Amino acid sequence: MGRPAGWMTELTGRSPMKSPGRPSTRRDVERLFWREIAKGLTSEDAAVAVGAAPAVGTRWFRHAGGMPQIDLAVSGRYLSFAEREEIALLRVQGAGVREIAQQLGRAPSTISRELRRNAATRGGKLEYRASEGFSKPGMGLEVPYGCAVRVIVAVRGHEGRASR
Repeated sequence: MGRPAGWMTELTGRSPMKSPGRPSTRRDVERLFWREIAKGLTSEDAAVAVGAAPAVGTRWFRHAGGMPQIDLAVSGRYLSFAEREEIALLRVQGAGVREIAQQLGRAPSTISRELRRNAATRGGKLEYRASEGFSKPGMGLEVPYGCAVRVIVAVRGHEGRASR
């Protein structure tokens, strides 16, 4: 029995998304890493300073040839993960699109688009998840699993292991 084939496509208006695989460390963490390198820290110490493993810092430094390959300035064009978390929290509190936009200093159309594109289907209903926008293939900005768990716990208000 169960649900009929294609019910999720009808509900969401989009085809099912494939898993992007294991998410890598967020780009903003790597950006902070390179700022620590610029201060004169070793790759291992810079990684520890930003909350990454020393081996990750060594790998970033080695793969980049000692020079950052990302722009160290944050672009205002894309929503940051902190903004996405704020959208998720405000949405759960019942705030509307315009209210969220006003609090973040963004256009209401940006917030509306974000809510529509990055909604995850849980239990037959659409829920906005901040981590969705960062874990889609081709986005380049991805969230470590631990961050997604913290967001889910903060949004749902319970402790324990959150399901992916």
